[in-house]
Amino acid sequence: MKLSGGKIEAFLKAPDPKARIILVFGPDSGLVRERIERLGKGVVADLKDPFRVADLTAASLKDDPARLADEAAAIAMTGGRRVVIVRDAADALSSLVQGFLGDPKGDALILLEAGDLGPRSSLRKLFEGADNAAALPCYGDEGGSLHQVIVEELKTHGLTPEADALAYLMDHLGGDRRLTRAELQKLALYMGGPGRVTLADASACVGDTAALSMDDLAMAAAEGDHATAQRVLDRLTREGTNAVTVLRALSRHFQRLHFAAGLVAQGRSPDQAMAALKPPVIFKMADRVRRQIGRWPVDRVGRALELLIEAETDCKTTGMPAEELCSRAVMQLARAAGRAK
Repeated sequence: MKLSGGKIEAFLKAPDPKARIILVFGPDSGLVRERIERLGKGVVADLKDPFRVADLTAASLKDDPARLADEAAAIAMTGGRRVVIVRDAADALSSLVQGFLGDPKGDALILLEAGDLGPRSSLRKLFEGADNAAALPCYGDEGGSLHQVIVEELKTHGLTPEADALAYLMDHLGGDRRLTRAELQKLALYMGGPGRVTLADASACVGDTAALSMDDLAMAAAEGDHATAQRVLDRLTREGTNAVTVLRALSRHFQRLHFAAGLVAQGRSPDQAMAALKPPVIFKMADRVRRQIGRWPVDRVGRALELLIEAETDCKTTGMPAEELCSRAVMQLARAAGRAK
């Protein structure tokens, strides 16, 4: 069965008992892990319980294909239903999973953890089309979902973000659920207790690690500094940052430039346009952003946004290496900025 939108949360709260095996996949690895844990803990309170939880890898099943059915049919010595987790799942498991779905053994809940699988993925298609399986996609938080995560996580610590602080957090977080929660927990520790989170609090604590690298990349690309942009992109890739996450961070920066360019086209000065941006531009970045506003008129920045949307779509649908698609988009942006001098 194929899950999307509001059906995902409903399924997480009350999984369909017919779904013997669930594929959790997507570019947001933190959200994939979080949902795997949530589904697993619906059956077993402690996912480190060796009697009721089997934690396998796709490679181990390739060496011993019968192990999936064996683990699914095993009876826990301590009683209760078991959970079988398979890490690093990919299309190579399709035939094995298809055989299991045709003749499922035991009553264990089987959870497959996978990365970003495109619509053409044989494993994804298998789960989406099966009555006794479910495919649960995990894409980076943005818009309403990111707003909800931020507000709810801070609420657990007795914190309420002011409007500017919330806008800042939404601009600097998202893309990886686990990293988002870690940054918010760091902010809660910084606050030291319940209260209101100001923009100064948020900017002092959040955005000095991965988000800073994203800012460096966006600034370099928008300035036409291809060498720096590529160097930062290479670092992000080595650190495991997903290509779609990078493209969305670039899109957020160019959306801000598009808004400012629209104001300039209406007769405002670059300074006035920059002052209208929310969240406000950090002081040390002000001169650079002011120059970028002058470099990127509405039509050119509009084409840049189209390029980024196309690159993200290609990452999800073509099966081509996402890192290469992202790198090509960064190069195209830097070249466009260079021509705009």
